[in-house]
Amino acid sequence: MDLKPPLPPFTEDSARQKVRLAEDAWNSRDPARVVQVYTEDTRWRNRAEFPVGRAQVQGFLERKWARELDYRLIKELWAWSAERIAVRFAYEWHDDSGQWFRSYGNENWEFTAQGLMARRFASINDLPIAQADRRFFWPLGRRPDEHPGLSELGL
Repeated sequence: MDLKPPLPPFTEDSARQKVRLAEDAWNSRDPARVVQVYTEDTRWRNRAEFPVGRAQVQGFLERKWARELDYRLIKELWAWSAERIAVRFAYEWHDDSGQWFRSYGNENWEFTAQGLMARRFASINDLPIAQADRRFFWPLGRRPDEHPGLSELGL
């Protein structure tokens, strides 16, 4: 049995830890790594796409990061219950023409007893920004602990 701690039921501390682990995985931009925290039959809503299962999610992530270049993400815990977590997030990226964007959104997650995410529902909006308006600065990969979060950045 594959366990992905922290496991439900969540406390505030374990929910915050789960959110940070998700942020770190997504900032790796490694679809094969990211899908390992989802159930084999995970169900998603991401904008107008509705992937089901790890294979479809991995394909979705491969397409996403092929067009969302230099992606950097910050997630923040919004609410939690025994097996659910809600987050708000923002990420910055640019397209192949060099246009930068900040994408804002909310996600609702539901977990199995093994700590795998069975459902992920995301709502996302994109805001074109000038390169000079970027706020997420760290080398590609994990956000350093000293980098401000969304609340500290006023986002």
